Amino acid sequence: MPFAAAVARAAGGGPPLVLDGGLSNQLEAQGCDLRDALWSARVLAEEPAQIEAAHAAYVRAGADVLLTASYQATFEGFARRGTGRQEAARLLTSSVTLARRVADEAPRPVWVAASAGPYGAMLADGSEYHGRYGDGVGVAELTRFHRPRLEVLAAAEPDVLALETVPGTAEAEALLRAAAGLGVPAWLSYTVAGGRTRAGEPLADAFALAADEPGVAAVGVNCCAPEDVPYAVETAARVTGKPVVAYPNSGEGWSAGTRTWRGPGSFDPAAAPGWRRAGAAALGGCCRVGPESIAALAAELH
Repeated sequence: MPFAAAVARAAGGGPPLVLDGGLSNQLEAQGCDLRDALWSARVLAEEPAQIEAAHAAYVRAGADVLLTASYQATFEGFARRGTGRQEAARLLTSSVTLARRVADEAPRPVWVAASAGPYGAMLADGSEYHGRYGDGVGVAELTRFHRPRLEVLAAAEPDVLALETVPGTAEAEALLRAAAGLGVPAWLSYTVAGGRTRAGEPLADAFALAADEPGVAAVGVNCCAPEDVPYAVETAARVTGKPVVAYPNSGEGWSAGTRTWRGPGSFDPAAAPGWRRAGAAALGGCCRVGPESIAALAAELH
């Protein structure tokens, strides 16, 4: 069943889809060193077997959807490490191939979502959490940045493009333009705080951008506090009428300056049925949410 049909069925009362959790924290648990501006994309280049092992851990935990190791993989980021465009394109393609290999070996249907993070993820300076990139980085420039990577990811034939951790409407507009006409459905997922996008815009306005986009199979939120999920899910469902995805962080705070997490976590798998009642069709976790939490979330939902 195509992803768009599966998530629509879930939104219509069918079984919810379980998304995976944070790829980076599972890679760290496997002993990978992510102290690099490329983050998990470095492992994609140097230790692809570790990527497969991380995906497999989430399938065993009950995930129905695997997000690829391409969130921070960009032509520009690879170029800073001396990687040419041809090799960068090969690595982007391999992110889908690795996830697909694990999905094909799963004992049940598993879909592959090609992750495309925001411009700020390439900068690796925490700016994806506010979306203020400076003069000259508007919708047109962001569209030019995103389109080549999305073309390569789409050509690798994922089930869906995950346009994720989007901080504001300017980048959302750019991503929607860049994903248009690629022949692969997309989901658009904002990172939010306190009922607004990270850029400070009302969520109703942000989700409205995708309401009439036929290529958008779902909308939602990720990389946010678990407490921000219910309102965002309700708003997304009401404004767009589309299926909703929700995959928050652990609830710990991230310091971009020190690149460390601090404070207590608040991710509670027992909250997942409440997110489901609010309108979420696909539910999982993002940063610092590992296979054990995804297994507990799947048990709560099923």
